[in-house]
Amino acid sequence: MQAKAPSLQMFGIRTALINPGDNITKVVLDAMEEIELTFQDNDVLILAESPVATAENRLVDLNKVETSEKARELAEKYKLDPREMELILAECDEIFGGVPGAALTITKGTLAPNAGIDASNAPKDHVVLLPEDAQRSAATIRREIEEQCNCHIGVIVGDSRTQPLRLGCVGIALGTSGIIPVEDARGTLDLFGKEMTITRKAVADNLVSAAQLLMGEAGESVPAVLVRGAPVQIIDESVEMPLFTPQECMYYSNIRKN
Repeated sequence: MQAKAPSLQMFGIRTALINPGDNITKVVLDAMEEIELTFQDNDVLILAESPVATAENRLVDLNKVETSEKARELAEKYKLDPREMELILAECDEIFGGVPGAALTITKGTLAPNAGIDASNAPKDHVVLLPEDAQRSAATIRREIEEQCNCHIGVIVGDSRTQPLRLGCVGIALGTSGIIPVEDARGTLDLFGKEMTITRKAVADNLVSAAQLLMGEAGESVPAVLVRGAPVQIIDESVEMPLFTPQECMYYSNIRKN
């Protein structure tokens, strides 16, 4: 008899508007209490980066940003607000191209349009920067939830990104705690007995993509999703997201050749 496939459940958590200085753990737990949802061992909580960053005071008033000549030149080139361009320069590691409305950057080790700076779901004339350290954010939130709920869970802080030559956004994990974010499938066998030599499973990224079906990208007010029954490895530590170097990435390395 064939083994029964694991059952995966996802619960969108609608919250009140999150403001700078809020304790996002309390906001999420209060919202869960209202819908009579509680954490269980091995649950995974996925949080959108923008509300996490807002709670961490990463909301910036563009009217208080002074612009440099370089920012004004690049803003004209990429059709961006010079004030936002100034923030992009401060946040990113490198700008190496772009299109009207977006400068393509390397930020915190990944490809990120406009250094991940988000004007959506921010007040007028404000933008939200990425969390300063999403890995630390995930670890802090996990520790607070585990202490208050007496359970063992995983936490992911995620974002949405476009993929090369694909229309639409998918999810990526910026920081994780309590799970193995990428599982190594090398050495396992496929359906025909051939050994896998390259494949690694982007577990955290895939969970963020699934969660975004409930979170949405606009005014849904669902900044968090609880995932239950996910086939993930729950651990007692925070594992850094494994990344290629730019030279190892087939997209980036070939773009830079041209």
